[in-house]
Amino acid sequence: MLLNIVLPFLGESDLTTGLAIVFALCLLAVVAFEFVNGFHDTANAVATVIYTKALKPALAIPWSGFWNFLGVFTGGIAVAMGILKLVPMDALMTLPIAVGASLVLAVLLAAIIWNLGTWYLGIPCSSSHTLIGALIGAGLGFTWYYGGAGVNWHKAEEIGLSLILSPIVGFGLAILLMLFFKYVVRYKALFHIPTGENDKPPFVIRVILIITCTLVSFFHGSNDGQKGVGLFMLILIAFLPAKFAVNHDIPNDKIITNLNQTETVLKKIASSTGNTAEFTVLSEKIESVKKHLAYKNEKDKQATYKFRKEVEDLTKSIKDLNDDKTLKINEVDKIALDKEVSELKKLTEFAPIWVIIAISVALGLGTTIGWKRIAVTIGEKIGNEHLNYAQGVSSELVAASTIGMSTFLGLPVSTTHVLSSGIAGSMVASGGKNNLNPATLKSIGLAWVLTLPVSIVLSLALFTLFHLFI
Repeated sequence: MLLNIVLPFLGESDLTTGLAIVFALCLLAVVAFEFVNGFHDTANAVATVIYTKALKPALAIPWSGFWNFLGVFTGGIAVAMGILKLVPMDALMTLPIAVGASLVLAVLLAAIIWNLGTWYLGIPCSSSHTLIGALIGAGLGFTWYYGGAGVNWHKAEEIGLSLILSPIVGFGLAILLMLFFKYVVRYKALFHIPTGENDKPPFVIRVILIITCTLVSFFHGSNDGQKGVGLFMLILIAFLPAKFAVNHDIPNDKIITNLNQTETVLKKIASSTGNTAEFTVLSEKIESVKKHLAYKNEKDKQATYKFRKEVEDLTKSIKDLNDDKTLKINEVDKIALDKEVSELKKLTEFAPIWVIIAISVALGLGTTIGWKRIAVTIGEKIGNEHLNYAQGVSSELVAASTIGMSTFLGLPVSTTHVLSSGIAGSMVASGGKNNLNPATLKSIGLAWVLTLPVSIVLSLALFTLFHLFI
């Protein structure tokens, strides 16, 4: 399906036969990554409903797969664009396509290899952590060969902080929720541990468990699925920059209208604040974008690249001005300017609908396969007791809310980290630290510690290898 959609574009590109084959391999690799991500992370959503007998696996798995699919399809692209900002897109568009091919393949294969390895061993491990490490490793390889900033360290720090804080938040909030259920709700049935095949939760608790499973599945799709969308766009921009570096679906007259409205708002702000110097510079940038709009041509790589750079520079400058507290811009004008900037960003921050559908399908299908290995670890091995209803509800609620908030903020977050730490927190709240399985925690902790350095080294090595042969 993917190749049928993309192959027409190849006829309009200057890709050699060899690079066209590599292009096809990259597309298959990103779909494979999202497929693996599906069955690798499925356990995070379904382990609680399966181990509390709220749903049988035959129902829980396709249900989770459907909501993962829906999450990608409706989740927007903020996280996807965050992934793109980790790599040197501007530099890649000025270098031979083979360089971008080497970077993309290194990232994807490193992430797939580590994800499959931890899945085979039944160790819950973060696909997000793996992907970020792989992007950093390939970025370091890029710097090694071409100099410059191969890694956006500011963005990496922002994402890294999100990945570090999320399991801590998950652990703490799960403990608080369990204490709330224990001392405020005091509903005895919540703490029941199912013992037999027919020992199912009461109707209300069952509905709550299914809802929390649904929320985790949906938000997992909206966050992790976007990573696949970001990788897909990285491939398209690296191989076909003239076609995909700028959103050609936005008509030129609409862009002109947007620029004119932006200029009108800026003039209003300049008049109200009495500060015209910065606004004069911005007006010149707007006029430059209008001028080069005439040269925006999807068959001309350099023209498209120049136009993209000018739009990015303009939106960044306007955002910096709008965030400048010394200018005393009133809230109405701030909102109006934010709206215009959001519209301008659609020129460079976008994903075609068929890309989102492809990733949605890959994640949804992946969710239906291979779930059992990690589900057993989450459901049986993190704690020394079988999961009770309250533990299932608290860990899933924490995971859903944390992932949902991260998606809203445009930050990648680890579903695995959040839910596993939530399970651990709920176990501690039930029976103290002695209620945790030290052997399992040691394996999970070791995987979490090793994920970043291993994925960095593996991706760096693969980039070096591909750089020599592609």
